[in-house]
Amino acid sequence: MEQLIEKAIIVGVQLQKDTHFEYSMEELRNLAEALGVEVVGELHQNLDRVNPAHYVGTGKVDEAKMLYEEADANLIIFNDELSPSQIRNLEEELECKVIDRTMLILDIFSRRARTREAQVQVELAQLQYMLPRLVGLRASLGRQGGASSGGLANRGAGETKLELDRRKIEDQITKLRRELDQVKEQRTTQRKQRLKKGMPVVSLVGYTNAGKSTIMNSLLSKTGQDEDKQVFEKDMLFATLDTSIRQIRLEDNKTFLLSDTVGFVSRLPHHLVKAFRSTLEEARNADLLLHVVDVSNDEHDYMMEVTDATLQEVGVENVPTLYVYNKSDLAGVVYPRKSADAVWISAKEGAGLDELVESIRERLFANHVMCRMEIPFGRGDVVAYLNDHASIKETEYGEEGTLITVELSRADYDRYEQFVVGK
Repeated sequence: MEQLIEKAIIVGVQLQKDTHFEYSMEELRNLAEALGVEVVGELHQNLDRVNPAHYVGTGKVDEAKMLYEEADANLIIFNDELSPSQIRNLEEELECKVIDRTMLILDIFSRRARTREAQVQVELAQLQYMLPRLVGLRASLGRQGGASSGGLANRGAGETKLELDRRKIEDQITKLRRELDQVKEQRTTQRKQRLKKGMPVVSLVGYTNAGKSTIMNSLLSKTGQDEDKQVFEKDMLFATLDTSIRQIRLEDNKTFLLSDTVGFVSRLPHHLVKAFRSTLEEARNADLLLHVVDVSNDEHDYMMEVTDATLQEVGVENVPTLYVYNKSDLAGVVYPRKSADAVWISAKEGAGLDELVESIRERLFANHVMCRMEIPFGRGDVVAYLNDHASIKETEYGEEGTLITVELSRADYDRYEQFVVGK
């Protein structure tokens, strides 16, 4: 079978205060291309507010129809989330398939989701989006029968079908929510276990395609981790939807967990943010956020604003943050270097990783304690544990036991305080 190549016209409204409109249209084009849709035309209109009936003015609707026919397109994509009535009105006027920015993002997420959790989260967001839009999305459904006040049998077949669809969707939403609640409980249990171990958690956050997965893989390679621990990375939007957690062990045995989260984008659908809330809780409970920024992008300040706003929406607040300005090699800035709250690196080149590790170390292990311990010979288990989990600076053997000078976490210090003989 010959595959249908989707050709789209993209349409946007620039409101007076929107200084990032051009970038949002460029991003819409990139989102379409991420799905293999060829953008063959673009229209935009300056308005004080969007048209509640058609999103754009009626003259612009006619212009879109003409451009659609001239460009031999088969799809029109709008740069905002459309209301159910806007979709219905636009499909009637344009006589073609209409989708909005939200649908586009949901479709990309649907194709990229690999784990069951991510698939459930995306499906839940899709169904919540669809539910109020059933009529608009099924504009082609014929309304047969009269508007009688009788029972179900006397309703139009189209209306009956919509009611059945609505019930099916509501049942599926309930089922998916239940499944996500179970996953959330598992995450909470895992988090409690990690807290018991006292291992700090570092969470990578940032705009999509900023290089979070590349940084994770670079740190894994630098610390000698097996290749099978590497996470998927690719130069494309939303390459990573599934949270990956890896243990990073530094040369002096200091360890931390590094989690990679889904990337953000401007106007990320509200349902999607809500659905991914449990995934993003990894960031909320982190000891340190690495806010990864593609410093080579002219809009990187705006991307940082979007990331901060999205994190706030899921309740990630007051977590210490280190800004990681990645792709410095493409930005023409001095790198590698670090400041009080930032580090400039090129993860692809492996440049600046030492500075990044040093910055993480300074923040995570500031409360580590240096002390001397005398451990009885019969407690070889304690010596073995400290060899694995602390940084032993010096070892001597006394009459009663092993004398060590050790740097260790506050939690381990409290656990083995009985053996401390000096600081």
